[in-house]
Amino acid sequence: MTNQEIFELLERFERSGLASLKLRRGDFSLELSRASASAPSPAPAGEAQSAPAQSPAPSAEATDEAIIAPLAGVFYAAAAPGEVPYAEVGTRVRKGQTVCLMEAMKMISEIPAPCDCVITGVCKENGTLAAYGEPLFRYRPC
Repeated sequence: MTNQEIFELLERFERSGLASLKLRRGDFSLELSRASASAPSPAPAGEAQSAPAQSPAPSAEATDEAIIAPLAGVFYAAAAPGEVPYAEVGTRVRKGQTVCLMEAMKMISEIPAPCDCVITGVCKENGTLAAYGEPLFRYRPC
């Protein structure tokens, strides 16, 4: 199965009402499950599970728009640990400029700004999981 086929399958799963999906093709196996509202999802193997943290309320006004996650994966604010984040509150970015990175299945994707704008809120913490369609940043077009 190609990476593109896997990404398409992930997108379709996110849009579906399915609670879980198991797929086997030869030596390849994929298992997807949706976290229920009543129980926390288990942490992936090799990752420590921490207490669910309440995301700080964005300081942006209700009229601000959001840059949403185009895929499910790990949110990275900077290219490497200890480096300056691509975008912080108050950062002015140009259309197409990278605002963060997302990692899904060992593949890194750059997330671009949709327009010339000012970042008014950061909705995710560095290194945390982001669901498909979840807000990553709040911004005000300029």
